[in-house]
Amino acid sequence: MEKIAITGIGVVSPSGIGKRQFWANIKAGRSFIKKITRFDASLYPSHIAGQIDDLDKYSHISERLLKKIDAFSHMALVASETALQDAAIDIKNEDPNLVGIFLGNAIGGWLYAETELRDLYLEGREGVSPYMASAWFPAAPQGQVSIYYGIKGFSKTVVSDRASSLMALGYAKKVLAKNKLNMILGGGMEAPVTPYALLCCNTYGALSKDNQNPAEAYRPFDKQRNGFVIGEGAGIMVMESVERAKKRGANILGLISGYGYSCDGIDRINCSPDGKELARAINMALCEARVNPEEIGYISLDGLAVSVWDDSEIKALKQVFGDNLKNIPISCPKSMFGNLLGASGALDMIIALLTMEHGLVAPTLNLETPVLNGLNYVAKQAKEYKVAKSLVISRGRGGINSVLVVEKP
Repeated sequence: MEKIAITGIGVVSPSGIGKRQFWANIKAGRSFIKKITRFDASLYPSHIAGQIDDLDKYSHISERLLKKIDAFSHMALVASETALQDAAIDIKNEDPNLVGIFLGNAIGGWLYAETELRDLYLEGREGVSPYMASAWFPAAPQGQVSIYYGIKGFSKTVVSDRASSLMALGYAKKVLAKNKLNMILGGGMEAPVTPYALLCCNTYGALSKDNQNPAEAYRPFDKQRNGFVIGEGAGIMVMESVERAKKRGANILGLISGYGYSCDGIDRINCSPDGKELARAINMALCEARVNPEEIGYISLDGLAVSVWDDSEIKALKQVFGDNLKNIPISCPKSMFGNLLGASGALDMIIALLTMEHGLVAPTLNLETPVLNGLNYVAKQAKEYKVAKSLVISRGRGGINSVLVVEKP
């Protein structure tokens, strides 16, 4: 299967907007999880999150358009623009019929929906914005990006819980490999820091309730773990064939060489504790990439900070990598800014790309005493490693498994 080049990165996250600011904070190991300040969340069991407070400073979107869209579409538009700038692409010079958009998210745009539903009950149908129908649903960002740039090619929105954006990238890879499109904007976005979305996340039953210590609350793989912390943001990449990227003299940031996916199929919420299906997805990705397990130099962990998820993830890795697992640096950098749910895989992919570019593996915060010892956890602070090939894991409710292999160009 053909390798696909990533030539531009756009990131909107609690840790920073734009890859330079984002990477500076990630490699420094700074936590951006804090108590929610956007609304009174004090009565929620978990009321901490990774929040973005300065999006408007970086926005190129008109006030007129902002009144029609939800925050997750706004984030997608900002991330798309910075990705295109990073790739040095003028979209006006592209054939719009040969450009696609492959994005993933889990819950849709609830800030807009909540506001309009409130107005429905207070004012009746006259009080509801006509843009309500096009603002909240999961495919809205794909639609807004396509309208903004005039993109008309084959596109998809993937909704598969936390695995959404990594599956979108995997799907985009397969489409580009068949030469159906010249270029794809791939990734994901999520904006769950709203009253109703936060309520839904709390009913998930897996959020940390350590509200008094926000920066220390998200503790994947640690003995004191008590659930994950939500975050908001977007990560979008410009994807194209290696041949096209070289022809236009692009700076290739990384190559997606393998994609694997599977479903445990045992429970509507939890994954299988044996990790066998995740291991199968990892082997699928390695096989498609034609990469041996011992060639992997870094593993980006899903890291939900819930025992059955963390433990089964390590079990799967041991099934694939055996004793060599102890030599591979593994980390879960999202512990710094929160789990972006459907956008989490895209941010993990961006971190993996920056890891290989800078030869520095970002840390897992708050990993004091690992539940499972004997592994090469990168904890507390970043460590230097020369990494040529990375494995990125993203999982979703019901045991959805998505895995990508990405290589240094």
